[in-house]
Amino acid sequence: MSHPFLDGRTAAEIAASAERAIRDGRLADGARLPAVRDLAEAIGVNRNTVAAAYARLREAGLVTGAGRQGSIVAARTRVDAYRPPIPARARDLASGNMDPRLLPDLAPHLASLALPPGAYEMADDDPGLVAHARELLRGDGVAAGEIAVVSGAMDGIERALRVHLRPGDAVAVEDPGYVSALLLIRSMGLRPVPVPLDGDGIDPRLLDGALRDGARAVVLTPRAHNPTGARLTADRAGALREVLDRHPAALLVEDDHAGPVSGAAFATAAPADPDARPWVLVRSVSKFLGPDLRVAVVAGDGTTLSRLRNHQALGPRWVSHLLQRLTARVWSDPATAALVERAAASYAERRALLVGALAARGIAAAGASGLHVWVPVAREAEAVQGMLARGWAMQAGEVFRMRSPPGVRIGVAGLSPGEEEDVAAALAQTLRPARGIYA
Repeated sequence: MSHPFLDGRTAAEIAASAERAIRDGRLADGARLPAVRDLAEAIGVNRNTVAAAYARLREAGLVTGAGRQGSIVAARTRVDAYRPPIPARARDLASGNMDPRLLPDLAPHLASLALPPGAYEMADDDPGLVAHARELLRGDGVAAGEIAVVSGAMDGIERALRVHLRPGDAVAVEDPGYVSALLLIRSMGLRPVPVPLDGDGIDPRLLDGALRDGARAVVLTPRAHNPTGARLTADRAGALREVLDRHPAALLVEDDHAGPVSGAAFATAAPADPDARPWVLVRSVSKFLGPDLRVAVVAGDGTTLSRLRNHQALGPRWVSHLLQRLTARVWSDPATAALVERAAASYAERRALLVGALAARGIAAAGASGLHVWVPVAREAEAVQGMLARGWAMQAGEVFRMRSPPGVRIGVAGLSPGEEEDVAAALAQTLRPARGIYA
């Protein structure tokens, strides 16, 4: 028995044959793979082997869909194509942007910013920014002996992974998890390994299993998890720290992308001794100072940060000192601290009101921190289209998921006071015609 494109005796061999067919064009974008039963019979293997091969392809981002809809070859599009177009008539609760009214005005700081010409020798990070970041991180209980400055959270995550891992290595990731991190990991030739999470973060027992099975790194979101709003509690962080201490060669990457506007206390799985094992904490400023400030600070063990700086020196060499000085001035301004505190409270109120309004209509939702509320549904596309017909754009959850159940993400930053009830009512109307569509 045989199949024109797909063959093999193991899940890995079948997945590899499918990947070759996809990459050389024999399986085109949108092509439907054979049903599990049909392929198993055609090549003479167990159905579970084919199912495992298809799961590998989904985790690699090469196919989408599952269940009755079957598995379909994913379109080879731009990495940012997951961002849905927002019709002019619809309110944007999908893009994940911040409320611009809760971002500081940069103009006064720019007007008084010193602009020396500099030289190619100015590779050292701005001392004022480094000192301010170190003080804040130590206040959060981070052993921040070494600090590096990078061009945003994803830049820091990529450099940390690149200096430790090689193509083919496995990386434990949250499931569901941040779509850009998944795309980055796959683009680097790394293999994401999904680890389920609840409102307190990923499952320590399952993380331990992933590391025992060979994962060489784990990427965690300590708070403002995108898309579910989960946050690490101190107890969960401690349990994860114990797991990582048993695997001292594994790299820990913590993505604290929202920082002080998360609406949750910071907890970390980093070691108490900063050089006990490899780790980095990446804290971006874009969620509370502005998206165009592509600046993040990285704390970590000395070896990792040394390698990270060396890698950076071979590319951009340094982050613009104009951006660094501007970030330091705005971040350390007492007026900014007051605005950030107000922003955190505002986002927290919007999340709580939306979750409460949904609960009052029998719809379960999660949103303990950050800028989003996650709603489990049975059929994402129907929920998204139904809400769009009622004037609200939200994000389907498929791009965030690997093995976790479906859901939709609703951004709260675009809500005005009182609109939480309108969104909840619209979603209840959307889900009601299809009995059992939501959990």
